[in-house]
Amino acid sequence: MRKPPPTTADIFIAKKRSRARIVRRVQMPSGPSGSAIHPSKRERREAEQVLEERNLLIRRTIANRSLETHFQPIVNLRSGTMIGTEALSRFPDGPRRTPDVWFAEAASVGLGVDLEVTAVEMALAEIRSLPSELYLSLNASVETIVSEDFRAILDGAPAERIVLELTEHTPVANYREFAQEIEWLRSAGVRLAVDDAGSGFSSFNHILNLKPDIIKLDISLTRGIDKDPARQALGRALLNFGLEAYRTTIVAEGIETAGELETLRSLGCPSGQGFILGRPSRRVSPPQLLPAMAPPGTSAPAGVGV
Repeated sequence: MRKPPPTTADIFIAKKRSRARIVRRVQMPSGPSGSAIHPSKRERREAEQVLEERNLLIRRTIANRSLETHFQPIVNLRSGTMIGTEALSRFPDGPRRTPDVWFAEAASVGLGVDLEVTAVEMALAEIRSLPSELYLSLNASVETIVSEDFRAILDGAPAERIVLELTEHTPVANYREFAQEIEWLRSAGVRLAVDDAGSGFSSFNHILNLKPDIIKLDISLTRGIDKDPARQALGRALLNFGLEAYRTTIVAEGIETAGELETLRSLGCPSGQGFILGRPSRRVSPPQLLPAMAPPGTSAPAGVGV
């Protein structure tokens, strides 16, 4: 498929999940045939100014480390205990944009790896303060994972407690080369997770070619699964595939209602995360403070919702 003509500005593209990943790129206008219309000098200056301001903002954010790490619990759906936590970046001191916009805009000015490395480094700085039985799940792009800076910040970290999440939206140009690049990580004990399973074709390519340790079911599959037989059938198929054929573990993302939680447990989903299990926050509650789940077919105990 032919790529669209080159552009000079920010486009908003949709993020995974209903939380909407939106990326802004100011586009050069195009004609009816799709051919680019050359911008005026004023339009070029405005586009250049947008990129310059963005560059300065991202560099200042990195230099000042003006981002925060929030943690969202990952819970064993059988016992109700916390088994891990996902590190999520928040940007309280800058313009009000979703984290995905921040990372996409950083990438648009060549600073995507730098911002991701900073976010991962800040998350790793807190791993030893987390309960020792919890693993820490980190989001990173292919470019970041294979970078020398990423290798440096992981040096000395407790590899057996780290999970790297690769999303549906992260392209992998050559799976064989990428698998070789990350062999040092996996041999050290770092686990690999494929995010957004069920949201698109790329996630299945990631699963088949990289053989991850963890498959994360996308929120588009879990949302309303208690009311949709088609979602239940697809969820059951993915669970059977991951748990039986691949011998991997499964995490269902975006669980927000007692009905979704009950249905996923009845389907045999071993673990999950979502607002009903715990919202992202600066602090992680000890696992024993989370109540045990009710057996399938009964109501969830009081206090499970957040």
